[in-house]
Amino acid sequence: MGVSVAGIAFKNDRYFIARRKPEGQQGGKWEFPGGKLEPGESATEALIREYREEFSIDIEVLQPVCQTAFLHKDSEFVLHAFLVRLESDPVELLEHTEFRWATLEEIASLPFVDSDRKILPYLW
Repeated sequence: MGVSVAGIAFKNDRYFIARRKPEGQQGGKWEFPGGKLEPGESATEALIREYREEFSIDIEVLQPVCQTAFLHKDSEFVLHAFLVRLESDPVELLEHTEFRWATLEEIASLPFVDSDRKILPYLW
């Protein structure tokens, strides 16, 4: 079973989300940024690495939000979601085409990746 992480930043009643580049199975959809754990890596280390790789920024991992299971290309994954604090807005968009701060109502109406949509009930 694979393990992935998502970082959920929240400020001023809005959540930080980013739109994936158009290529790939979930291309063009919005997400809470994160990714897969690398061998020997903790969930916290993975989140810090992913934000550096995708946005060239540092984050502080605050607390767990939830764990949920999902399928990706017929493989089972567990998604660990954490509240995070961004040190700044993104410096670069290396894996995404745009980012924004959105309310839960806005997120619910956007094309959102399936795995991250499972996090939304824990945020209401």
